Amino acid sequence: METRPYLSWELVENFMVDAFKAVGVPEEDARICADVLAESDRRGIESHGCNRFKPIYIDRILNGTLKPVTDIEILKDTPTTVVMDAHDGMGMVASYKMMQILIDKAKKYGMAGGAICNSTHYGIAGYWATMASNEGLIGITGTNARPSIAPTFGVENMMGTNPFTFSLPTDEEFPFCLDCATSIVQRGKIEYYAREGKPTPAGMVVSENGEIMTESNEILKALVNGTAALAPLGGAGDEMCGYKGYGYAAVVEILSAALTGGPFMKALTGLKADGSKTMYHLGHFFFVINPDFFMGEDTFRKTAGDICRALRSSKKAPGQERIYTAGEKEWLMWQERKEKGVPIGAAVQKEFIEIRDRYHLPYKFSFEEK
Repeated sequence: METRPYLSWELVENFMVDAFKAVGVPEEDARICADVLAESDRRGIESHGCNRFKPIYIDRILNGTLKPVTDIEILKDTPTTVVMDAHDGMGMVASYKMMQILIDKAKKYGMAGGAICNSTHYGIAGYWATMASNEGLIGITGTNARPSIAPTFGVENMMGTNPFTFSLPTDEEFPFCLDCATSIVQRGKIEYYAREGKPTPAGMVVSENGEIMTESNEILKALVNGTAALAPLGGAGDEMCGYKGYGYAAVVEILSAALTGGPFMKALTGLKADGSKTMYHLGHFFFVINPDFFMGEDTFRKTAGDICRALRSSKKAPGQERIYTAGEKEWLMWQERKEKGVPIGAAVQKEFIEIRDRYHLPYKFSFEEK
């Protein structure tokens, strides 16, 4: 049962917009960023919503590793492709503009692909893929990130959590949206565990000595100094086929760096050789496919919906009430939270108050009431 207090969606988004503006983000860009973060919480992906608002965005702007104004430069533009340089600005802003361009191209030419270099954290990958499926198109995206994942049979964190994400339109109320990291757990989830004072489940993280780690704060420190690594999907070793997650993580790393001509793996730590902070220079890739250039949008939607319905109606394991398809739990979470608002934990409450007071923003939060 949820015990955290709720804030209205309007209040939270307006607060984040005003906070972003206070640190130099233009209003239009601030609204894009706030919506991406709110969408994460709407879907129940709390590791990438309000929980990351201060540490991943506000704090990085303040420490100089994220530019508040996104100076987008088009490096290459063809009828079906775009390469963009974000110049270390807001990854969410650059990605939003990229998807707008690619959606228009795919509607005209059937397919379009794009890549962004010198970018920063772009929020939940599913937001960008869903921009396409909301238009009846297929959306695919991925991004590299700070090194976290060890290769199979290794213990050194070499690749980021590297999501490989798809959103497919269906004839149902929500798309089939597979949005997940290629690691067994993403760094943001461990940050969430740490903030809530919870341990990380055993088997998700290994130390440089191959030992299982569960203390969330210690894991975060160890990931930064390179003495721990996340296991790929399937886990460490090959007994549970962890090489599959390792392989997909490598695909995302290659596409994110090679399509952009950008840095990769150990070059994405956000730290200089002397340990001081620096820009992240992340790479993202995006593909949009128009079903009308195949057998038509209606055919695609119905077939995708039929497959999802068949999966959900298949025989369930003993003791299980239902089977879900990708994107369904997120849609159900939105139905639950639509009227209630955003649940705000104690750590985020403190951060909201800190930011409000620092920038003298005119907000009063219900959780402050005694």
